[in-house]
Amino acid sequence: MKHLSPTNTPRTSDTTGTTGRLSTRRLVLIALATAITCVFAPLSVPIPISPVPISLTNLVLLISIYILGWKDATISFLVYLLLGAVGLPVFSGFAGGFAKLAGPTGGYLIGFIFMTILAGIFVERFIGKRYLIIIGMILATAIAYIFGTAWLAFQMELPFTAALSIGVIPYLPGDTAKIIIAVIFGPVLRARISQIR
Repeated sequence: MKHLSPTNTPRTSDTTGTTGRLSTRRLVLIALATAITCVFAPLSVPIPISPVPISLTNLVLLISIYILGWKDATISFLVYLLLGAVGLPVFSGFAGGFAKLAGPTGGYLIGFIFMTILAGIFVERFIGKRYLIIIGMILATAIAYIFGTAWLAFQMELPFTAALSIGVIPYLPGDTAKIIIAVIFGPVLRARISQIR
């Protein structure tokens, strides 16, 4: 049997140590992203024509996928939803509790899960191609709109088109701006954080 040289042992140990450090780093970044979501998501602006307020939640998510990747960004958002569901006032308007998830705007929160996954996959796969990332974010936002509009229509007993007019149309300019902001600042934050060890 070939004897392992002393130089092989530190190599295995170093790999394990690095993995441990990366795991800790991932947990810290996930926790930090969750905390940031909890801070910014409640800051919402109600508009008279809709029960859906203008929120920064989707902007935080679109930026977080650059930093965390779609898997960890999704985990972060699921933790945020869990914190809100158990009653912490982290949803829009500083609301909390499961009733918020089951209310008229709950469909958008659920839709954000799928938005994070799809937009994140586009970011990871096409990191150097900004126009493809923008297309991915538009498609991902459309999916969130579909979930949110369908649930809003059900909750308020409205036709889908009527729910679309109050739950999507007023937000198109703002969500377009959020996508642009995310595409501009996301890569910058990604590069900065990747330098931190």
